[in-house]
Amino acid sequence: METLTSKVQLRPLGRSELSVSPLGLGCWQFSRGKGFVGRYWSNITDADILDIVRVSLEGGMNWVDTAEVYGGGKSEEALAHVLDQLQQEGSPQAAPLIATKWWPMLRTAHSITSTIDQRIACLGGRDIDLYQIHQPFSLSSIASEMKAMAGLVQAGKIRYVGVSNYSAKQMVEAHRILQTYGLTLVSNQVKYNLLHRSIDQNGIMAAAKELGISIIAYSPLQQGILTGRFHADPSQIKAVSRSRRMMSGLDDKSLARSKPLITSLTALADKYGCTPGQIALNWLIHYHGDTVVAIPGASKVRHARENVGTMTFRLERDELELLNEASWAGLKK
Repeated sequence: METLTSKVQLRPLGRSELSVSPLGLGCWQFSRGKGFVGRYWSNITDADILDIVRVSLEGGMNWVDTAEVYGGGKSEEALAHVLDQLQQEGSPQAAPLIATKWWPMLRTAHSITSTIDQRIACLGGRDIDLYQIHQPFSLSSIASEMKAMAGLVQAGKIRYVGVSNYSAKQMVEAHRILQTYGLTLVSNQVKYNLLHRSIDQNGIMAAAKELGISIIAYSPLQQGILTGRFHADPSQIKAVSRSRRMMSGLDDKSLARSKPLITSLTALADKYGCTPGQIALNWLIHYHGDTVVAIPGASKVRHARENVGTMTFRLERDELELLNEASWAGLKK
């Protein structure tokens, strides 16, 4: 019997030997509500985390993305716990590729080396397939950090190196330095979606394509706006925290500007028998060929089901271009 997993076409992550599904599971929401970053989400029960991870992996995702700063390791630990359970169940999808991140704020490159064993321990002793610098602000230079990351590869602690939130210039520099160690930069994880397209204009996308670096898109649904639910029922905005409203663009002016795009997403969703959010994700992972992969989160099982459903179809080229034009039209208003 053909499984959903077998239907998903994998693609290379950068110039590495890793083959990944177009969507991976973002695990920020597993932070247990801990820490200044983790407090963004409420605590999700162990049972719900298990179901979310199971549905995501059985539906074709073969990788997960977490970070040290997500609850100070709580997300990594929660992930390891449910993967242990899946292993005990004998699930063939219990060993996904794992990406995590080092938090650089007020730290030096020495911390990359000194904390790696803690990251591995939080992940239950699992391999770290992709280790990323979470953002470019630290007490060390990019050169020092890439040297430390290269050392971890050489020591067998991690397999590949990525960065997050790097500018085009910083990304190119990190790639150049890694090449001196016989390595390449695999990925740059940045915010990217139909309502946030700065990387198409600031050189990041162009440089990524030129150098063969994958873009890992976080916040691929603009905190839920691209699902269309806030346009369909503006009263739902009241339930969203003030910080999230400010970050996402849930004000009247922004919602009015994005309404034509949501209308286009909804029309295509009706055609394909899916949701507007699935159409938005499908555009993200296909418009630029294999360059962009995305890490939607899921705080409910139905979110996980929608995410994996995105990988069961592909928009036509003219439909991708239609959304591209609608996106730019809304951003220029």
